[in-house]
Amino acid sequence: MGKTILPIVAGAALGLTVSVASAATLDEVKARGELVCGVSQGLPGFSNPDAQGNWSGIDVDVCRAIAAAIFGDDSKVSYTPLSAKERFTALQSGEVDLLSRNTTWTMSRDSELGLNFAGVNYYDGQGFMVRKDLGVSSALELGGAAVCTNTGTTTELNVADYFRANNMEYEVVAFEKADEVVAAYDAGRCDVFTTDASGLYAQRLKLANPGEHMVLPEIISKEPLGPAVRQGDDQWLDIVKWTLNALVNAEEMGITSANVEEMKGSGDPAIARLLGVEGSFGEAIGLDNDWAVKAIAAVGNYSEMFERNVGPDTDLGIQRGLNALWKDGGILYAPPVR
Repeated sequence: MGKTILPIVAGAALGLTVSVASAATLDEVKARGELVCGVSQGLPGFSNPDAQGNWSGIDVDVCRAIAAAIFGDDSKVSYTPLSAKERFTALQSGEVDLLSRNTTWTMSRDSELGLNFAGVNYYDGQGFMVRKDLGVSSALELGGAAVCTNTGTTTELNVADYFRANNMEYEVVAFEKADEVVAAYDAGRCDVFTTDASGLYAQRLKLANPGEHMVLPEIISKEPLGPAVRQGDDQWLDIVKWTLNALVNAEEMGITSANVEEMKGSGDPAIARLLGVEGSFGEAIGLDNDWAVKAIAAVGNYSEMFERNVGPDTDLGIQRGLNALWKDGGILYAPPVR
């Protein structure tokens, strides 16, 4: 079934025509029998296919959780790999229902592109990776460097701001596809590779000799990464937003994929509301009242997603940091179901 799209304003800042979804996304997803999710072209830990074409990662888990909340089956998702340049057009045009692709939430994207961000599933910041034999230990030593990055991203703008603020010259070497950036850096076409710090740890795994490269300590930006939908469909926005919130709240409440059914018997009113034992919160967004149970059973709580995909025991080896719960020293926090 085709998307019903209503034209509105033009995204003048980026030269894009903006469209807005009608309030029918859930109906269209149900009629199609699957969620169409826009993801990266391959970023380990976030959205990455294996040799058999099976996708995994934190961003993929968001898609799976939403499919589970809707269908009770997290396999009812098809994944559309998108470059940074084409991702917003794909969402605007209705090619995908949801963009879950390590995308930074910014004001211009939220206001000029006809998009709504549904929350943050990974708090990040931009960093720099260099070869160890370059002999630098700080980004402040990168004056005159050639810098590899992606086109159509906040990364280009952040680099320009950083080098200008520190009175340093640089040369940008930009490519549309992430793997083109990795290949260029690995081949020595530039001195520095810059993107979100999480992306640096992920892309380093693709280099010929990962141990010969290091991520510098400086973080030069705020990069709150999260899923986005088209404007104009509040119900669909609520479904994506509250499914993500449910995974965060589940961690705080000690609800896991293993104990979610057992926790339905908890005497805690907050847990009873989240798991659909009390109230009609699922019905309010067009889903069954046990929508959160289905999502948590499919992918686990936020901690399970993080540890499985990018945590210390994975090849990426990332600590929770900012992505720890607010009560554990991080800034992860979700509104309550009540």
